[in-house]
Amino acid sequence: MAAILPLPLPLQARIRLAQGLWLLSWLLALAGGLTLISSGHLLLQLWHLSPFLDPTCSFPALPKTALAAGAAALGTGIVGAGATRASLDAARYPPWRGVLGPILVAGTVGGGGLLALAVCLALALPRGLDAALESGLRTALDHYKDTEVPGHCNGKRLMDELQLEYHCCGRHSYKDWFTVQWVSSRYLDPDNQDIIDQIQSNVEGLYLIDGVPFSCCNPHSPRPCVQNQLSTMQAHPLSDPRQPNLNLWEQGCHGVLLRHLWGLASTLATVLGITFLLQVLVLLGLRYLQTALEGLGGAIDGEGETQGYLFPGGLKEMLKSAFQQGLCAQRPVPEEVPPEAPAEETPAEA
Repeated sequence: MAAILPLPLPLQARIRLAQGLWLLSWLLALAGGLTLISSGHLLLQLWHLSPFLDPTCSFPALPKTALAAGAAALGTGIVGAGATRASLDAARYPPWRGVLGPILVAGTVGGGGLLALAVCLALALPRGLDAALESGLRTALDHYKDTEVPGHCNGKRLMDELQLEYHCCGRHSYKDWFTVQWVSSRYLDPDNQDIIDQIQSNVEGLYLIDGVPFSCCNPHSPRPCVQNQLSTMQAHPLSDPRQPNLNLWEQGCHGVLLRHLWGLASTLATVLGITFLLQVLVLLGLRYLQTALEGLGGAIDGEGETQGYLFPGGLKEMLKSAFQQGLCAQRPVPEEVPPEAPAEETPAEA
């Protein structure tokens, strides 16, 4: 029976195929290493920003899957380089004949499957990152004042470090701080009438002010930072409240973090796509080279012309037969009709 997708491979074509696969295999190993670096960097960034992400966020599944896919691609590239180099020497190739087939199956099912899954995750998961950051940053602002509450003791420090490192203020703008009580009640004078009036004027009993934490201040600003009474023009006659970005970080942390993580995810998706393409080329080339050498007894310089193929002859018929057997197994077996009992003969009347 004819093989599926055969490819004639004379001597020179076999040699060029082995040499080209050796180069592609090292490129695949390099791409696998870059995938490991990119996914590791993204995973580290997500760990660093985890206090500002919703706990139910599934985005970390992307770098974790990409790490496994990168390791598989790196291993496939190294194995492919070794196998193609050995195929050029008839004395070194025999040890590969028994293991190259299982390696190709594992590389196709394991490595190829992981890469395809990682590419799909890179295209799908970033869409849920927006809501995860929205929820996480809202929680971070609400617990900024809870420096003595178990589980939130480091909330203030982490939020201040975030705003200073990423040059952002609030969730979407500095005005987000106006809607939360970010000053701990521990530092409020209970005898101060202004504070009492401010708390009583709020339905929820919160101390809300038109000010922001110090970490919203831009240290590059030439003027002193204005962080209190930002909506009162008379309080700062020399400052223009319509231009707070002269003193404060202009962008909200949500947009800054979203662009940062999307950029890392896009870079990882590009590296994954290149790695997936190289893996497909290497696996296909190795399969054609393996089947071609099997027809020559493992010697690349064997006499005569041979051909490589993807699947052996008879595979189509075998799959068709198995499919038909499955259909037959699913068909209900017709019930057997019991044979009718013979009618009893009545004796004739005399």
